[in-house]
Amino acid sequence: MEDTKMEDSSNQREMSHEEMPETHSKGGLITMPFIIANESFEKVASYGLVPNMILYLIKDYHMGVAKGTNILFFWQAATNFTPILGAFVADSYLGRFLTIGLGSICSLLGMILLWLTAMVPQSKPPPCDLMTQTCSSPTSAQMTLLFFSFVLISLGAGGVRPCSLAFGADQLDRRDNPKNVRVLESFFGWYYASAAISVLIALTGIVYIQDQFGYRVGFGVPAILMLLSALVFFLASPFYLKQQASKSLLTGFVQVIIVAYKNRNLTFPLPNSTASYHHKRDSNVVAPTDKLRFLNKACIIKNPEQDIALDGSAANPWSLCTVEQVEELKALIKVLPLWSTGIIMSINLSQNSFPVLQASSMDRHLTKKFQIPAGSYGMFNIISLALWVIFYDRAILPMASKIKGKPVRIGVKLRMGIGLFLTCIAMVVSAIVENARRKEAIRSGFQNNPTAVVKMSAMWLVPQFCLNGFAEAFTAIGQTEFFYSELPKSMSSIAAALFGLGLAVANVLASVVVSIIDDITSKGGKESWVSSNINKGRIDNYYWVLAILSFINLFYYFLCAWAYGPTGRQATKVKSIAG
Repeated sequence: MEDTKMEDSSNQREMSHEEMPETHSKGGLITMPFIIANESFEKVASYGLVPNMILYLIKDYHMGVAKGTNILFFWQAATNFTPILGAFVADSYLGRFLTIGLGSICSLLGMILLWLTAMVPQSKPPPCDLMTQTCSSPTSAQMTLLFFSFVLISLGAGGVRPCSLAFGADQLDRRDNPKNVRVLESFFGWYYASAAISVLIALTGIVYIQDQFGYRVGFGVPAILMLLSALVFFLASPFYLKQQASKSLLTGFVQVIIVAYKNRNLTFPLPNSTASYHHKRDSNVVAPTDKLRFLNKACIIKNPEQDIALDGSAANPWSLCTVEQVEELKALIKVLPLWSTGIIMSINLSQNSFPVLQASSMDRHLTKKFQIPAGSYGMFNIISLALWVIFYDRAILPMASKIKGKPVRIGVKLRMGIGLFLTCIAMVVSAIVENARRKEAIRSGFQNNPTAVVKMSAMWLVPQFCLNGFAEAFTAIGQTEFFYSELPKSMSSIAAALFGLGLAVANVLASVVVSIIDDITSKGGKESWVSSNINKGRIDNYYWVLAILSFINLFYYFLCAWAYGPTGRQATKVKSIAG
């Protein structure tokens, strides 16, 4: 679900819509099914590939658990980071229609290549020799084909995910229609509902197909779904309202940094002087604040005749920035410490490979004939998140407000802290459950047989998924709300992008943690904690490391929250009371 939030990066950008003669003849509700279908099919296809991928890399490519997990961490990092690039390209160069279209094609090509690795025997190593117990490693060409498919799928996600919501909103943006707000609200509701349903289908339906019919069919179905996604999107091309690309906020941030460096030798204007700073004509902010003062040099006017154009704008944006640009960058820098506190939680949420290996070695039967696929247990994370959001919004808050006799809201920083505490507990529970599973495996004589199924229900894994779901509901949603409330309205796209960027950083750091633990614990010929044989390894100790890091991060959060001071809403309230 984490990847669901990240997709909204650059979705809320305020754009100046140029009125064109065909504006009212295009767009509208008729385009909604096509846009939502495109996004939904892409989600089902791409999310459905992730859960069982560790098993595919281990069994078909003969990789160790540590190497396979690291590859998947980097793949997830790329998939979480490319939407930021996609949003930049869409806003600054191609526009949203072309970006979504190219993204759909890239995803389709990537899934076709991945399907070919399952269909063509020469595209992967031959099966292990059962007599000699030897396995051939994949060749460079085979690994290149696999990695290229991953790259294309990540690039495709970067084109589709950051633009779909905003592109849909473009079709419905009729500011002269009094019912426009209600139409947009309805669209957002359907969009998020379809996103949640798509992820659930991916974690259940696609994973089940892979378990029952193998990877040839299991990779073929996502490729077909992605083909439908691209066809559905392009089919409605004549009906879309296609906005032109505009200037990106990211470009503005780069300009501030470069211009401030160019002007580093300038002297600051006298205090209370506003004439020397460049600002928008209709802006109430005519001078920058004193915080991060070195950035203020980016908006100092050196020569009014050369620096300012006739319309009042900067003659060269790479030589002079506005006060608004400078203050936007300052606001972003101010929230970064609190943003960084969510990275450890995201590392915990990105632990997909080890739970799949654990579940595959446990009893997953619900009835005698039906068992939950090992890769589907992640759905409990999503279900718990959704149920808590509904329960919190529809039951807890109304009940508390009724008891108090006034509206009750839990502060955003408190919610973020609760979520970080819950993810600590989730890691502790993960370690305890894995320790019990490993002891049962050894007691049953399965220490040398990691594929054996122990007499322990895989439902013991559900509490850790639920706790992480609750943690995500508190911290992830709380962080997004915090960014929206603290950053200027013009930076709503950045506010939506920050959590996704945290996921990308977390995936990379998660790979670093696994590599360090693998290197340290395997020295001297010892069995690595993250061994391919999970019964010999110590994944429980790995979880304890994450638990310790999570508790340290919790105290780091307390420090950052204290240093940040009151949030914008709290500060406004205090100011009004003082006044």
